[in-house]
Amino acid sequence: MDGAGVTVRRAAAGDVPTQGAAEEWIMWMDALPQAVLLTRAGVVTRVNAAAARLWGVPQERAEGRPVLEIVRRHTLEALLERGGELELEVSGRTLRCTATRDDTHSALIVEDVTEHRRREAELREATAVLSHEFRTPVAALRGVLEALEYDMPQELAQNFVRQGLQETERLARLVEDLAVGFRPTRARTLPLAEAFARAERLLAPELLARQATLSFGPDHLVRADPDKLLQVLLNLIENALKYGPAGHPVDVQTAGRGTWVEVCVLDDGAALTDTDSLFRAHTRGHSATGQGSGMGLYIVRSIVQGWGGQTWAERRGQRNAFCFTLPGVSGLGG
Repeated sequence: MDGAGVTVRRAAAGDVPTQGAAEEWIMWMDALPQAVLLTRAGVVTRVNAAAARLWGVPQERAEGRPVLEIVRRHTLEALLERGGELELEVSGRTLRCTATRDDTHSALIVEDVTEHRRREAELREATAVLSHEFRTPVAALRGVLEALEYDMPQELAQNFVRQGLQETERLARLVEDLAVGFRPTRARTLPLAEAFARAERLLAPELLARQATLSFGPDHLVRADPDKLLQVLLNLIENALKYGPAGHPVDVQTAGRGTWVEVCVLDDGAALTDTDSLFRAHTRGHSATGQGSGMGLYIVRSIVQGWGGQTWAERRGQRNAFCFTLPGVSGLGG
């Protein structure tokens, strides 16, 4: 918004192009995503298209009217008079309002930062949740190490070692989840089959324990960070194994969608409800049992959004489908 703000402030002070350039300047103002209102001596001189939508008053009706009649909030009228910045909550939206002025001219720039504030809140919550989740494996590892200081039968000692390894693996996964948003992306072109093979190999013990089978759809060339793609697949397939009935298959379907590739993990779990909330931080399905931070799908969405893709969940026939898209590379698998 800084570049736009500088230009708007110049416009508010009367530094507006004249003659042939005026129409181009108006078109530029109307193209801004921020709502912009310009005044002179407390009277509106111009509103751009975003401002007309925000306050429901077109330029022809706004021009020449007192500021308060347009913005309908004394808070914004006062902000224009003194200059500065504030945030307002209006009808469930968060608006960042910035005002600048000189002796006679002023400008008000209003930007919808609702999504930005929501993501900030989710990040804070995610960090708090993961920090809390670290306590359990750390405490368990401490207990294992303290127990191994004493002499005990070999079989009992091996049980403690196995428990310690399980907690170490859990701790490693938590570290991976925490690092998702901060690791640099190392994208390359790779066949999906490469990521599928890695996921199947790592999930082999869990598949055996659940007596489940895992199948994959046609291969496609994609552009992604192999490690982050693997993490998405592991989270979704583990989710399907956890919430689907034991002994039932998990299918990973693939399809080309223009320049994107769609990947969906299907399971036979109970029908989903409120699918939109499942990808939020610290959210678990209504049938969730046992341990879990509710971070898996949030991590999935964070990674997928990082490469510009989308995530969603839906019911396909009698099965649940957890889907994401990633950039495709033409030449393999349609």
